[in-house]
Amino acid sequence: MEAILTARNLTKQYRMGEVTVEALKGVSFDIFPGEFIVVLGPSGSGKSTLLNLIGGMDVATSGEIYYRDLPLHGASEKALTEYRRHAVGFVFQFYNLMPNLTAYENVLLAVEIAKNPLPVKEVLEQVGLADRADHFPAQLSGGEQQRVAIARAVAKNPHILLCDEPTGALDSATGIQVLKVLKEFNRQYKKTVIIITHNAAIARISDRVFYLKDGRLDRIERIAAPVPPEEVSW
Repeated sequence: MEAILTARNLTKQYRMGEVTVEALKGVSFDIFPGEFIVVLGPSGSGKSTLLNLIGGMDVATSGEIYYRDLPLHGASEKALTEYRRHAVGFVFQFYNLMPNLTAYENVLLAVEIAKNPLPVKEVLEQVGLADRADHFPAQLSGGEQQRVAIARAVAKNPHILLCDEPTGALDSATGIQVLKVLKEFNRQYKKTVIIITHNAAIARISDRVFYLKDGRLDRIERIAAPVPPEEVSW
């Protein structure tokens, strides 16, 4: 199977005054269509930097990263904008919903810029919020808001769903609900899901785990028998 994402010797450096910080140090990997990947590591390990490079929100200092045939390391800003708009869906720890729009309208915003979107009502039903479509974010619980955020990302019908600590602001029971939604999207639509987290328990639901440490890809572990989200506890 051809990889959907390929990285070779990725590095990323930041200048902080006279100090150079090496956030990523020679990271290489292949990720394939339909995989459920967890990127695990402590704060400062390079997880968010890697997410930014995969998502086309930042550019590597050196090395190569490809989305299929598109070189994200050398693409124009226009090409990266098109990539972010159509190929990638983003889910963050904090929901970033428009407070003056209903759940339906928040999802509709994403659909209006997508090339091949999914029906808004269908996606809201799949995340269990069909009966909350006309509610505003302030009328929803934290878990419901996160599911709206996932629906907004999923409705674009992206090939890759990038999730940055999607359960970080939730209690364990609500977090499990969110993980079930992500697994269902992965299973039903055969799309690649990548979760960035420091929560080792979540690794058990993935196909593979990428362990980052001090900016390096320490190892990759294949999960022989992923467990359903309801068996995860933290």
